[in-house]
Amino acid sequence: MREKTNHLNVDSQERSLLLHSLVELKNQLIQQGRYTDCVDELIFKVINAPTKRMKIEYI
Repeated sequence: MREKTNHLNVDSQERSLLLHSLVELKNQLIQQGRYTDCVDELIFKVINAPTKRMKIEYI
């Protein structure tokens, strides 16, 4: 069976907020002595995600 994929559309400000939050979570996990593998994978995926230009029209 194929793995289900989800797509998330965010702008540059939301992307930077997402990265900042993930880094803060990673720092908290390091302080607690827990594994950070899952958070590392998410950070890697967000950084390397392709960007798509979208045209937004306001009425």
